[in-house]
Amino acid sequence: MVNRIVTGAHYGLRDWLVQRVTAAVMAVYTLVVAAYLLRQSSFGYDTWIELFSGNIMRTFSMLFLLSLFYHAWIGVRDIVMDYVKPAGIRLLIHVLVILALMLYVIWSVQILWGL
Repeated sequence: MVNRIVTGAHYGLRDWLVQRVTAAVMAVYTLVVAAYLLRQSSFGYDTWIELFSGNIMRTFSMLFLLSLFYHAWIGVRDIVMDYVKPAGIRLLIHVLVILALMLYVIWSVQILWGL
């Protein structure tokens, strides 16, 4: 019998499922925005203002961005765990990516709700 010891990573069904769900959320959002823009007779600043004026679209956009950030985190984490062998460098990369993603979340809220 082979003993497999996995340290530091959470491989498995949960991460696989999160990647698929976040990808589905991003695909639906992209299709909704594309359909809205294709229905418009003119395309300009007013079109964007109208699209993002309601809380439903802002909330859907925030869900898209959170899905994007979480999807990115899982992908970057898996790549770093597979290809970066020194533990100190791996930890540094993880911390920097987490900090960047947290800043992106704050920035997204500021953009979408004008805070």
